Amino acid sequence: MRKIIDSLTEKIIFICGMLSIVFVILIFSFLFKEGFSFFKHFGCIKFVFGTLWYPTSEPAQFGILPLIIGSFLVTLGACIVAIPIGIMTALYISEIAPKYLRDILKFLVELIATIPSVVIGFVGMIFFVPVVKLVFKVPTGLTAFSGAIMLAFMAIPTIVTISEDAIHSVPCHYREGALALGATKWQTIRRVVLKAAMPGIIAAVMLAIGRVVGETMAVMMITGNAASIPHSVFSPVRTMTATIAAEMGETVRGSMHYQALFAIGLVLFVITFIINFIADLLLETKRK
Repeated sequence: MRKIIDSLTEKIIFICGMLSIVFVILIFSFLFKEGFSFFKHFGCIKFVFGTLWYPTSEPAQFGILPLIIGSFLVTLGACIVAIPIGIMTALYISEIAPKYLRDILKFLVELIATIPSVVIGFVGMIFFVPVVKLVFKVPTGLTAFSGAIMLAFMAIPTIVTISEDAIHSVPCHYREGALALGATKWQTIRRVVLKAAMPGIIAAVMLAIGRVVGETMAVMMITGNAASIPHSVFSPVRTMTATIAAEMGETVRGSMHYQALFAIGLVLFVITFIINFIADLLLETKRK
């Protein structure tokens, strides 16, 4: 009976893994089918490096460079804020905080992770955006900076949770050996624990970046939705995901505009694939 259960479990896991691959291939095929028709008529280079996005004008303009730059600005800003805060919080929870405080902090972090993105976007639009406008003396608080801060708030729980698990899983004899050799607690954390947990930390960062890149509702609410090349982080921007969400319901099925939105999805898919590929290379390097 045990052999039958083990064999059945192994087959179920294999089927689930294969289904995941099949689903990814189907998604890519669907995006490619709709996006390729657009590239064939409009051109890939003109689409990616065009600076004007006016899909309803005559003639229509389908340049997504402002959308790519907007997505990059928001993602980069969120990473600059979220990565150091998330890793340091994970280190504090795992290595420094007393046990009673550790449980409370882990619970709070996991609670923050459950907040819907639309709620975060609403809170940012009502409370944070006016503060940005007042403090930085800008015409509007709906900027890339506002979006980056709110996305960082969303990404931090992912980084903290996974990084804390990776740090906690470092064998105790690593710490004991470093301390026995005369290292201080901080030297042990920095030179031993962090290095041993680095593959898990990199995985946490990559998952957080994936969430930031794919986030839609929050950025659509607080970044200003201006499809133009920003001059600074305090300019309104529009991301690729927000463009798809805002315009898909208003397009005619089969039109150039409809196909252009699928082409944006295809570009976003490729960017995400490249990020994951780089993450795998980094993880493999760290393991070696």
